[in-house]
Amino acid sequence: MANEDLVSWNAILAGYSQEGNHGLEAIFVFIEMVGEGMGLDHVSFTSAVSACGHEMNLELGKQIHGLTIKSGYGSHVSVCNVLISTYSKCEVTEDAKLVFQCMNYRNIVSWTTMISIDEEDAISLFNEVRLDGVYPNDVTFVGIIHAISIRKLVEEGEMIHGFCIKAGFLSKHNVCNSLGYAHNGLCQDALKTYLVATMESKPNNYTFVTGPIIAGALLDMYAKRGSICESKRVFSETPHKSQFAWIAIISAYAGHGDYDSVIELFKEMEREGVRPDSVTFLSILAAGCRNGMVEMGRHLFHSMVKDYHIEPSPQHYSSMADMLGRAGKLEEAEELMSQIPRQPGCSLLHSLLGACRIHGNVEMAERVANT
Repeated sequence: MANEDLVSWNAILAGYSQEGNHGLEAIFVFIEMVGEGMGLDHVSFTSAVSACGHEMNLELGKQIHGLTIKSGYGSHVSVCNVLISTYSKCEVTEDAKLVFQCMNYRNIVSWTTMISIDEEDAISLFNEVRLDGVYPNDVTFVGIIHAISIRKLVEEGEMIHGFCIKAGFLSKHNVCNSLGYAHNGLCQDALKTYLVATMESKPNNYTFVTGPIIAGALLDMYAKRGSICESKRVFSETPHKSQFAWIAIISAYAGHGDYDSVIELFKEMEREGVRPDSVTFLSILAAGCRNGMVEMGRHLFHSMVKDYHIEPSPQHYSSMADMLGRAGKLEEAEELMSQIPRQPGCSLLHSLLGACRIHGNVEMAERVANT
């Protein structure tokens, strides 16, 4: 291929870069392009920087960043967006912020990426999005909701929730999985622009429909702040309940120790044809452990393996061992430990040792300690 033009080279480069697990190949192609004296463009740089992010190669990423500046693409929006993402992946957030600050033009990807990586300034960044004439999308809300959740900002979360309702974003699945509330703090001024926007927005046909993924996050966040009734309300108002929503409501009740509701929801989930995953089973087993529901725990553990073909994780084994140990079934717990294909994890050993201490089984404690 002696006559490949830039488009052909970029296609190869982008193909490797987008695969994610072919970052090295993408980097080698880029190096070859540079060696051939190709006139690189923003597509070339975007793919190359993205590959550095996949490979966590900060040093090469910085070198390519310098080359983008020399080539006149240092402020190109798509190149800068990928640079921000790459610096973030390499855990040099300050460099990511510097790239963002130096951009002449920022699109929604630029703002959303910064909101996602800068939790401390996420609220002010979110407010600046509209001031910059850019309208937030569903992914933007995922980022701001996550930041609100991490920082436990109750009132800001309620404001964002209101904005989502007015603007119709509750019909967006990925926003649904992230929206929620946190616990403390006030920052009304930062969201004033958005409250004005909510009053100006006209609800559409989807405005009051809570999507399954948003619902999952709402459920989770209400549960974390102790509002299980609000979690239940959101779940009840969700017309299309996805696996995310079911897992979230089951986890919410499990976290509050309401084992009867957990089992009832699990059965309803199965009746609805929604397939439980390993997290679902872990939540149920953890709740069963606290309530001493050994028979049901055994049944669920075996169902997970036999019916759903889910390989138990160390956490599943630990929950079962803890459940059996608390019930005084130490021999069964020790037998379960012997069935683990790998070396028992620390949590399982601690659970079993704790049960041995509670029930005074010194001999077994010595065996477990020597495992």
